[in-house]
Amino acid sequence: MTARKSQSWDDFWAEVSSARTEVIRGIEVRVPTDLPLAVEQRVEDLRDSESMEDIGELLEMLFGVSLDEWRKAGMGLRELQTVLTWGMAQAAGTDMSFAEAYEAVVKGDNGGKPVAPPGANRATRRAASGAPSASTGGRSKRTSSASTGSARKTSRG
Repeated sequence: MTARKSQSWDDFWAEVSSARTEVIRGIEVRVPTDLPLAVEQRVEDLRDSESMEDIGELLEMLFGVSLDEWRKAGMGLRELQTVLTWGMAQAAGTDMSFAEAYEAVVKGDNGGKPVAPPGANRATRRAASGAPSASTGGRSKRTSSASTGSARKTSRG
């Protein structure tokens, strides 16, 4: 059997990955076609982060553009949320339109999770995730398992 010359992995992946770009706020960005493992891990690491620098790090990993570039171009928080929602969908293989991403942000429909503005503090994100209590207007506290659990049963042997 003769060896067949094949291209390198990098050449192959560059060929199958889309080279599509979009212009967002006057800046040409590559459309994410895959979610780099590093991005997935950083999203988990930064889930409760209040730092815009952390959001900027994710933007650079996903789009190859800095947060400062979009800030200078006049991008607002809702726009940024929409771009992130759209980019994450594209990276996951879902060809979502900008309008669909905006609708998801406005409705808070992000895979069943509420969408809080990037950089919003933890209290704001928590407040967005639960309905206020009827009597106090605050969120309900978790009931301890001691008061709601059933009595432990012993085995008969």
